[in-house]
Amino acid sequence: MLFVVAGFAPPLLAADLEDAELAKFWTPDARRVPYRAIETPGRRDGEMLPLVVFLHGDWQDGTDNESQLAGRGNGSYELVDAARGGGIPLVYVVPQTTDAYWPPARVATVVADAMRRWPIDPRRIYLTGISDGATGVWDALKAYPACFAAGVPMSGMTELAGLGPIRDVPQWIFHGSDDDDTNVETGYDGAMVGSRAVVRALRAMGGKPRYTEYPGEKHVIWPRAYAEDALLPWMLSQRLHGKACDFAALVR
Repeated sequence: MLFVVAGFAPPLLAADLEDAELAKFWTPDARRVPYRAIETPGRRDGEMLPLVVFLHGDWQDGTDNESQLAGRGNGSYELVDAARGGGIPLVYVVPQTTDAYWPPARVATVVADAMRRWPIDPRRIYLTGISDGATGVWDALKAYPACFAAGVPMSGMTELAGLGPIRDVPQWIFHGSDDDDTNVETGYDGAMVGSRAVVRALRAMGGKPRYTEYPGEKHVIWPRAYAEDALLPWMLSQRLHGKACDFAALVR
């Protein structure tokens, strides 16, 4: 995959991202959230960088600041490989959570710390996640509906309540039709429903989410989804049009 940025000649394709290339960080607040991060090359003088935040699934919970990288970040390294291959500068961060849950404040804390360390464009902050991480994407969008430029949840579920304020947030949602963990329609048969039902509800509200459902595929669809050629360009084309959020103020 090779993407061309106007006015910038892309380098030769870079080698695939390795775990050791992602530096280790912990947020300085009481939550002390562990996360890994890398900045891809290509930044020009004064350029603000987009931020891509990946939220892992529950089997990678912990505090070791390593488990969340398993399986090349569950396939999400494809986004970094594509950025490096195309000479696209961005910051990619992979936080870690506990208890199979992503509290929105935990996500916001990591974003705030990343913005302190890198010249992040506050209008180009993107959330993506798999399984419980996908639920975390929706929870964070609902908590901060005016703060993220786009969300890319995969194989997730969420409650229909709270979707109204995020109907216009750009979303590209992925799921396998035969998901054997999180049913594409009913989730776990509780208040939280699967992606197909979420998309239907968003569209009924006037939203225009992009939806990819892989026929016959089960829960682990993310390596294929993150390798979609159009995904990174689509993400990076989204921008907030209103006032950007002050994440540092959100988590005080």
